[in-house]
Amino acid sequence: MKLTNKQNIGLSMAVFLANDDYDYDPRPNSISATGLLKSVRQTILATRLIEKVVEMDISQLVPASVGSAIHDGVEKAWMNKKYKKAMIKLGYPVAMIEKIRVNPSAEQLKMRPDTIPVYIEQRREREIDGFIIRGKFDFVGDGTLEDHKTTGVFGYMEGSNNENYRIQGSIYRWLNPDIITSDRMFINYTFTDWSALRATIEKKKGYPEFRMMSVPITLMTIEETEKFIRNKIAIVKTNIKKLEADLPLCTKEELWQKATTYKYYKNPKLKTRSTKNFTTFAEAQMRVIKDGSVGVVDIIPGQVKRCLYCSAAPICSQAKQLIADGALEIPV
Repeated sequence: MKLTNKQNIGLSMAVFLANDDYDYDPRPNSISATGLLKSVRQTILATRLIEKVVEMDISQLVPASVGSAIHDGVEKAWMNKKYKKAMIKLGYPVAMIEKIRVNPSAEQLKMRPDTIPVYIEQRREREIDGFIIRGKFDFVGDGTLEDHKTTGVFGYMEGSNNENYRIQGSIYRWLNPDIITSDRMFINYTFTDWSALRATIEKKKGYPEFRMMSVPITLMTIEETEKFIRNKIAIVKTNIKKLEADLPLCTKEELWQKATTYKYYKNPKLKTRSTKNFTTFAEAQMRVIKDGSVGVVDIIPGQVKRCLYCSAAPICSQAKQLIADGALEIPV
């Protein structure tokens, strides 16, 4: 991966953004829990990046770097018994705090049956149908999984990732059934573009009330999770040797693509504001005819978001076509 710094970000932050602590797995039959959530095209192309030199500007790494910083901060707060002072400030009973053990061994749990186990950033893997499924969860407290998500408000309000979060958490439980014992997990959201004013004005529209929120999600059963994993592996096996151009295209849902808008202008010479927007071309054309066929309709392609977070986008012909069609805008 070749990195550029087109925005001339200061050296201290540039190094922060360029730093990569992710533990990549070079095994060709290895898929991460998050990898199983991606489209087949994205999953397979990501494994081929090693063969190509891909250029990326560090400005595109801001969301991932901020998310990693929060993960690191949570881990730091819990290690070396720093959590004790924090929990006392929060009003938790000292007797309960003393029972907590971070990342305890099986032997420690056996010696102290009343232990309240807390696990931080534990990685596990498991082989199934010739593939190695691996994953590292964020936090498990007394059997309940918590996952930290740093995201924009739009994604939260759209709910485009709700099902993916449920599946991801379910895969972590499938990998760690001895540690994750609760049927319910929590998504800890940190909103990067949250506005106190909009939280007040747009509360009824579902705008998050706070900058940080914890939302419960019910997990799939372990049997349902294994069925999902086997099905995804079967699809990957079917496509893994295909040429890039022959791989299945990402769907609109997988692309996080908004619906196409058809903007009608009754006066084609005055386009400062559309007369009316439509969701189908047929509806827009009917309005043109109704107004005496003097107006025009501009087709605004639904914008794609997922490609902006896909490492395989630089070698993906579908992404290139979306850019050509105006549906995908890459920040300069």
